[in-house]
Amino acid sequence: MAVRGSVASGDDLARLVDAALARYGRIDGVVNNTGHPAKGELLDLSDEDWKDGLDLLLLSVIRMARLVTPVFRRQGRGAIVNVSSLWAAEPSLDAPVSSTLRAGLSAFTKLYADRHGREGIRMNCVLAGFVTTYPVPEKYASAIPMARISEPEEVARVAAFLLSDDAAYVTGQSLRSDGGLTRSF
Repeated sequence: MAVRGSVASGDDLARLVDAALARYGRIDGVVNNTGHPAKGELLDLSDEDWKDGLDLLLLSVIRMARLVTPVFRRQGRGAIVNVSSLWAAEPSLDAPVSSTLRAGLSAFTKLYADRHGREGIRMNCVLAGFVTTYPVPEKYASAIPMARISEPEEVARVAAFLLSDDAAYVTGQSLRSDGGLTRSF
């Protein structure tokens, strides 16, 4: 089933949730995965660039959580995985909007997990590194300890694990899947 729309539109997200409920009668898991926000020199990015990034990376997740949390409560369980970025853990001047807002997404993820864990509802982030679906600058590609760029299926398998019962005791976490690129603990 496909629903065409924008993750930055609350109305489009509501149509998606309504369509899933109409077709399946339940929602067990959600994967929030978006595009890339504007890049540029830190102080040269416009207010609009920052606002668009906020809608794309953070408010889309908050809006989706508002829509599916009542469904999860009725079911007594549910899981959300936010596909984020290694920039949440190690900010980069090459991606200031992404770095700033994805760190905020990790914070929201922890707060959501704190609020809803007792209800059997989980939320986690996958801090993905560079994936073959998007051009990777050589300075990053050559720095990956695994010596290769991730395939999208590798990130998807981490998300699938976090949605599964195998991860039933994992919530509020930001799990890195970046080939060892990030340096912090």
